[in-house]
Amino acid sequence: MQIDVLTIFPGMFNAVLGESIIKNAQKKGLVKINIIDLRPFSKDKHGKVDDKPFGGGPGMVMNPEPFFEAVNYIRRKTKDRRWKTRVVLLTPKGATFNQKLAREISKYEHMILICGHYEGIDERVREHLVDKEISIGDYVLTGGEIPAMAVIDSVTRLLPGVLGNKDSVVGESFSENLLSHPQYTRPADYKGTKVPEVLLSGDHDKIKDWRKKQSLKTTKKKRPDLIKRRSS
Repeated sequence: MQIDVLTIFPGMFNAVLGESIIKNAQKKGLVKINIIDLRPFSKDKHGKVDDKPFGGGPGMVMNPEPFFEAVNYIRRKTKDRRWKTRVVLLTPKGATFNQKLAREISKYEHMILICGHYEGIDERVREHLVDKEISIGDYVLTGGEIPAMAVIDSVTRLLPGVLGNKDSVVGESFSENLLSHPQYTRPADYKGTKVPEVLLSGDHDKIKDWRKKQSLKTTKKKRPDLIKRRSS
């Protein structure tokens, strides 16, 4: 999978992409992530990518031209690979990002993530360039960079071979509209607080049943909306 990110703040991604699972996935060649500075695609001699909104109002709006130029540049570079490129806009107006959507996106061969800033992006970008719009929640951030990082992290770990154990993504929170069961490790007794006996029993059927019940119990208590979603 290849992920290209269009942003005016490329430095924000250094720590996230250079550590842990995402770093290893790139080293293994399982995902290629390019962080592309939008400013060089501006025709303005100072690399300006925004202007005052037509009709008045506060703040600045990002110009359409740099986005079209950048996406066309990327598409020209990848044309020979016969990829189906999908352009994704990170925006509060988009579909709420969840595990189901992460799994869908993880099937893409190539996606371009567009990070807006200021008061937003010229509407013509959404109308004529974007294939999918995604929001990571009902709150306001200063730009699309942090949502892009969240999408990259969530999607990358779903790619085949990224996690050491292929079963790691099975039974995770939200995998079946359920929160995950409690996890324990050594010591079995820590200052009088003990690990449930069933987990020490070696009986895999009983352990599986216990985990399922605990998962349902936790979900009913903390996220009853997920239970309703399972029933619908």
